Amino acid sequence: MLNKLFKLQEHNTTVKTEVVAGITTFMTMAYILAVNPSILSDAGMDPSAVLLATCLASVIGTLCMAFMANLPFALSAGMGLNAFLAYTVVNTMGYSWQVALFAVFIEGIIFILLSLTNIREAIFNAIPLQLKNAVSIGIGLFIAFIGLQNAGLSVDSSTLVTIVDFTENFQSLGISALLALLGTLFTAILYIKKVKGSILIGILGTWIVGMLCQLTTLYVPAPELGCYSLYPTLSFTDFSTLGKTFGQCFNIDFEGIGIFNFIVVTFSFLFVDLFDTLGTLIGVSTKANMLDENGRLPKIKSALLADAIATSAGAVLGTSTTTTFVESSAGVAAGGRTGLTALVTALLFLLSMFFAPIFTAIPSFATAPALILVGFLMFSNISELKVTDENYATAIPAYLCILAMPLFYSIAEGISIGVISYVIIHLACKKWKDVSPVMYVLSVLFILKYIFL
Repeated sequence: MLNKLFKLQEHNTTVKTEVVAGITTFMTMAYILAVNPSILSDAGMDPSAVLLATCLASVIGTLCMAFMANLPFALSAGMGLNAFLAYTVVNTMGYSWQVALFAVFIEGIIFILLSLTNIREAIFNAIPLQLKNAVSIGIGLFIAFIGLQNAGLSVDSSTLVTIVDFTENFQSLGISALLALLGTLFTAILYIKKVKGSILIGILGTWIVGMLCQLTTLYVPAPELGCYSLYPTLSFTDFSTLGKTFGQCFNIDFEGIGIFNFIVVTFSFLFVDLFDTLGTLIGVSTKANMLDENGRLPKIKSALLADAIATSAGAVLGTSTTTTFVESSAGVAAGGRTGLTALVTALLFLLSMFFAPIFTAIPSFATAPALILVGFLMFSNISELKVTDENYATAIPAYLCILAMPLFYSIAEGISIGVISYVIIHLACKKWKDVSPVMYVLSVLFILKYIFL
């Protein structure tokens, strides 16, 4: 039945491979169950309610992706977008979190309409293949950088970032960073030896070694430093707390809310979500060889619609923008090729509602090796750029796109800079006929975004 439903043979995969891939994707995304409630609680939201809302929104979005698009992509509350809601819209602009969620809901509705009218699909198809490869490479560097940060290997310094001092707070931060480094090497060796499920084994292996270190007091929890106990706890979630956020996006008083500022907030969510999603779909699809000979993703419309539905549903439940996760690339790297991978991930998100404390105990230094290795696998697409004297007009925008993603910490900014530079360079080099009309429109919109948003 699963083979017929998800067309496993057609995609040259098996149930076992898809299950392992789904588990791998979930393991690399599980951190959102701890991080999202922490961030949104700073906006005044109940963390337990946010946890439940995050799980449910992830389930809804990922199931839509599985059955509507048959793609191995998972969805959850997007990083960056949750921080924008909490620290910019609520804490800086002064709006209530209910108003912020209503803006997310409206954004989702707009996305649904755009998806039904093929506008988002047209944008995806208009981006040149060279830039699509660049997006995949840039995402590779971006998620590797996230992995280095989650591992505690890359830290703030007077030079913006530097390597951690292993000797300082060794029994907490130092040993965590060291375990992440060893876990990365362990995972890489398993992958090179073609061990099935190597990324998942790397996550679990690193976590188990961490628990052994805590048992022998080599690792000592230090909550004030963000280092918590590595042992999972057997406790259950209070489901009644969901009522504190469910439907609250409609429980707002519009008095005192400037319509222009509200539109700005809504379109800020809209721009970031649109191009983060497109970037993730482009990058992961390219790495999985899912694009056709014209560089198009055949099921892009269904994938974008699933993403849009998840965003509106998540706002009603009580979480920030739900979007396709770049960590889906971990499952793709583990062999996931169909919606069965997404289905497994969705079921694990559903299960995590009941045993959230167990899943949130997975330390970030254990999932970091997976992100770093997957970053390398996506970076390997750099061989597809094929830079020559004849294609500098395309290669340089691709380079700028790659550079911007990790350094500006945003997939959307990378795409924006890539598109703008692509259009300007082609115009200056009198190659304007090589640029599609959609690319011209996108470049103008991006420039206006920088001016007004």
